[in-house]
Amino acid sequence: MRIEKGCPDDINELECLYNDLNDYLETHINFPGWKKGVYPVKETALEGIEEGSLFVIKNGKQIAGSLILRHEPEPAYSSADWKTDLEYEDIFVVYTFAVHPLYLKQGVGKALMDFVIQHSKDMNMKAIRLDVYEKNTPAICLYKKYGFQYIDAVDLGYSEYGLDKFELYQKLL
Repeated sequence: MRIEKGCPDDINELECLYNDLNDYLETHINFPGWKKGVYPVKETALEGIEEGSLFVIKNGKQIAGSLILRHEPEPAYSSADWKTDLEYEDIFVVYTFAVHPLYLKQGVGKALMDFVIQHSKDMNMKAIRLDVYEKNTPAICLYKKYGFQYIDAVDLGYSEYGLDKFELYQKLL
């Protein structure tokens, strides 16, 4: 498997990945609380590719997963005490960390996380931040395994979807 920047040719497959994952989540435990047609959607991928922040992991020619790395936090991040005084130009924020259902429990999430950390170091970032729905225990376990520290729980404004609190995590580099 290889990880590369997403390109316009990946848009349709990313939309399928998001739809397949959301279909899977509808019939299994929906740990992230994602909802088909709401998040993630094709526009999520389009925006990430246009800004050059979306990365894909491919098994041959098939996209097994993707994520977005930005320097912009969610607005609610400002209410947390990150215990460090860093500018967001020195921080990557992880968004839309997604693994296709066909590749669950096959090390794709770990490979993406290894990439996030190494790429962040290569780009001289000082920290990686992310938020995760408080009941998304598989993702929380992965992040803690990689040394992310819990910072706070905040409301990101998704309570209409039953998602009241999101935990904030940070890994200093």
